Amino acid sequence: MEARSGNMKLQERVPLRRTAWKLAELSILFLLLALLVHRVLLDGGAPWRSALVCEAWFTFVWLLNMNSKWNPVRFETFPENLAERVDELPAVDMFVTTADPALEPPLVTVNTVLSVLALDYPAAGDKLACYVSDDGCSPLTFHALREAARFAGMWVPFCRLHGVAVRAPFRFFSSTPEFGPADHKFMDDWTFMKSEYEKLVRRIEDADETSLLRHGGGEFAEFLDVERNNHPTIIKVLWDKSKSEIGEGFPHLIYLSREKSPMHHHHYKAGAMNALTRVSAVMTNAPIMLNMDCDMFANNPQVVLHAMCLLLGFDDEISSGFVQAPQIFYGALKDDPFGNQMEVSFKKFGRGIAGLQGMVYAGTGCFHRRKVIYGMPPDSIRAGREGTTGSLSYKELQNKFGGSNKLTESARDIISRNLSAEPVVDISSCIDAAKEVAACNYEIGTCWGQEVGWVYGSMAEDILTGQRIHAAGWKSTLMEIEPPGFMGCAPNGGPACLTQFKRWATGLFEILISHNNPILMTIFRSLQFRQCLCYLIAYAWPVRAPFELCYALLGPYCILTNQSLFPKTSEDGFSIPIALFLAYNTYNLMEYTECGQSARACWNNLRMQRIASASAWLLAFLTVILKTLGLSEIVFEVTRKDSSTTDGDGSTDEADPGSFTFDASPVFIPVTALAILNVIAITIGAWRAVFATTEGLPGGPGIGEFLSCGWLVLCFMPFLRGLVGKGSYGIPWSVKMKASLLVAMFLLFCKRN
Repeated sequence: MEARSGNMKLQERVPLRRTAWKLAELSILFLLLALLVHRVLLDGGAPWRSALVCEAWFTFVWLLNMNSKWNPVRFETFPENLAERVDELPAVDMFVTTADPALEPPLVTVNTVLSVLALDYPAAGDKLACYVSDDGCSPLTFHALREAARFAGMWVPFCRLHGVAVRAPFRFFSSTPEFGPADHKFMDDWTFMKSEYEKLVRRIEDADETSLLRHGGGEFAEFLDVERNNHPTIIKVLWDKSKSEIGEGFPHLIYLSREKSPMHHHHYKAGAMNALTRVSAVMTNAPIMLNMDCDMFANNPQVVLHAMCLLLGFDDEISSGFVQAPQIFYGALKDDPFGNQMEVSFKKFGRGIAGLQGMVYAGTGCFHRRKVIYGMPPDSIRAGREGTTGSLSYKELQNKFGGSNKLTESARDIISRNLSAEPVVDISSCIDAAKEVAACNYEIGTCWGQEVGWVYGSMAEDILTGQRIHAAGWKSTLMEIEPPGFMGCAPNGGPACLTQFKRWATGLFEILISHNNPILMTIFRSLQFRQCLCYLIAYAWPVRAPFELCYALLGPYCILTNQSLFPKTSEDGFSIPIALFLAYNTYNLMEYTECGQSARACWNNLRMQRIASASAWLLAFLTVILKTLGLSEIVFEVTRKDSSTTDGDGSTDEADPGSFTFDASPVFIPVTALAILNVIAITIGAWRAVFATTEGLPGGPGIGEFLSCGWLVLCFMPFLRGLVGKGSYGIPWSVKMKASLLVAMFLLFCKRN
């Protein structure tokens, strides 16, 4: 499976020049430092000292950003050269995870599964296998996958016969192709397949759980009387390639719902991924694993071939411990109104960190080496530590991987590269062994979740697992191909996107204050220093919240208490914050323009950063602090997925899907309070200025404080509209009352000062 030497390269690392960007970043850094010096030299009281602390933090964050973008690269791949360079491509086990059939509709999962079953790969039926983890233990999800397996018998041959470009049916049938006079065969096949897909959709959407359990037959017997968080392991082989009678066929398809018990912590998605890893190890044991969220379908049918160029195309495998594809969204709302499409982040931050130790693991659309997930360091580092590259003993393997003899043997084969070229004869015969390793108590006394598999201890299990891989000495690559390898749907509306931001920030802060802190990984492991700084810029999300909240409150505080925060127009240093404000926002605008985004998209993302910081990031910060003190428990929240899989325009039933929607969640309280407070501060300040009620008093606010409050009013405009909105577009009265109480407390505090 290793690449042969030759003139035909599989990949090329292309450095990207950015001299002008570096000069711009240094200019902004100079202005930040100048502002700090001005604060130190001219002490303006408590507000100035508070601003000094916040601005010192902003300067530190800017340095982290500069580091992450300083040496960008991109990787070009050449899959047409694989046949020349590689004798035999490795097998790939593909994992699709879902957790809740209500928030993640089965039809979404089905389209993702169908897209990976139809991927282009030599001997795909023998080399590829698809495993679906259903943490909701839903008979509806199982029914949908069973129907999908039947449909795949027609869909996969159709895709391969006609070279279909996008193999998720809902996207392929979202538009009608132009048929030429010689396309009678394709037109007839397309019409037939569209009709069959519409029947599939009806069978899935019309299914009723009660009816399935009563009349679905013996296949649903294991779902009777089960609870979502208390049930035995359920494994169903929905398609066994070894029993196929249609030629090459399509990959194995296996359904898994791991055992759960109230007596054992199931570790959310990380636990599901580890169960998938073990189950696949005793069934197919492919050396490469692909993991995908249920809503992130394979958009490029040759994505696995491109990944192989990066996995096999380096002289030393240390350069590609895993291959991460950027997250790109279909049917995305114009101008990214909720700031969660992350296109600029992947291009700027992703390419920059790719020039260091490699792209972070983003949780979906990622190809892993199984040996890397098993915690094995690169051969060169392993040899340096042990003086040998010999394998672990059988007893050591059992201590790490658990008591299953079959899993231990499979792990030894992966680590020693003693992989059989023969496909598994009958994966159905492996079900008992698979159920053993999917038991909820199997991991007790093993290294799973720590040194082996996806790492526990954070809701951001993806970035933590990637950090452990980098800390072992591995590098990673960012796979940017056209068309994009994977595409998914971004959550819309206020509650969904802020829930997602809060879950991410919670997991990131958990890592920062734990023994998995990247600084410790740099000191005691093999995480490179600049890579450590790149991880810190992600982990700084929730830590930014208290600093940004403090800075946002300083403007209203100074106006209400007749104090100053910024130099006045007649004072030295007035130009520094103005130049910094203009330079920073111009820099961001140029970044978005270079990435093909509009000025409105840039504004929406800047606005959402302020909103997320004062809501989702702030609550995540407080939640983890309370958890650390033993006063609260963290609850995993699944983000609602878009179920509009009958067309590809990303439309929803809402009149204006780009408008903010609200519910009674506490995540909306801080931002609502800030929006009200800044309006009150501007009103009171303007009243005083017009009627000269503060005339003769020393100090006092200037234009800088009013501009600061006005800027925040613009950022929080969706919440001001929500104060007078109706239905889901209006802020609930419970949120308004709590926000008003916070504002009243702040006004009382200002009055006493």
